[in-house]
Amino acid sequence: MNPLITANQLEEVINSGEDVLICDCRFDLANPSAGKTAYLENHIPGALYVDLDQDLSGSKTGKNGRHPLPSPEAWAETKTRLGMDNNTLVVAYDNQGSIFASRLWWMLKATGHANVRVLDGGLDAWSGPIGKTPRQPTASAHPIDAMPYVGLALLEEVLTNLQTHQKKIVDARASDRFHGENETLDPVGGHIPGALNHCYKENLSGKLFKSPEQLYQDYVNLLGTTKAAEVIHQCGSGVTACHNLLAMEVAGLRGACLYAGSWSEWCADPSRPVER
Repeated sequence: MNPLITANQLEEVINSGEDVLICDCRFDLANPSAGKTAYLENHIPGALYVDLDQDLSGSKTGKNGRHPLPSPEAWAETKTRLGMDNNTLVVAYDNQGSIFASRLWWMLKATGHANVRVLDGGLDAWSGPIGKTPRQPTASAHPIDAMPYVGLALLEEVLTNLQTHQKKIVDARASDRFHGENETLDPVGGHIPGALNHCYKENLSGKLFKSPEQLYQDYVNLLGTTKAAEVIHQCGSGVTACHNLLAMEVAGLRGACLYAGSWSEWCADPSRPVER
């Protein structure tokens, strides 16, 4: 399945009566309530609001990053509450280049929900009717089983990789933050030693994802002969890294992992090395 869906395709799905759960994932890191406010003002009709902090993140300890993943059990409870049955087509969108929609896509896919797609171009690509009535979630009839995250790289693996160099680390942040400049979100600037920089914005042409062929070429140019399964993606807090994972999936490059703690977890311990 193509992990992306066009606005026209989504409209066809809606009109066909297929069981689809549309998830509005808009969010603002600087203003966490802005996404929900925007949703209440306008959204694709029937869309459910899914919040990065409340639904797609777990509890923060100060050492596990700004947006740690919820436990598999907590995520299963959230999926059950939101009505994300295993056979339901879930379509996620936002209006920030699909970065938050990509986080939902990865979390579902990594826990066994294959029927999930991201609206290419987000809300800006939608030309159909606009809704203003918020949708209340309808819980699944039966609890969804907890599944471990597949394709998750933990801190210990990234630390070990500093010595073994078995995998390539790809950082999805903007170039200035990668180089330790203009850091406003985390207390320390820089990057994990040896990491490559591929800002998530490079996956886009305007507001749409580049073609599969172009994305394939971009990642081959970045990774050389390194296989997808030998790649660990990270960013600031495990969100925009999912955008790179989605782009590689679009390109047919499957098997890369996510270091969800990312830079915000890495830099929380001053003993860990920093490269600038």
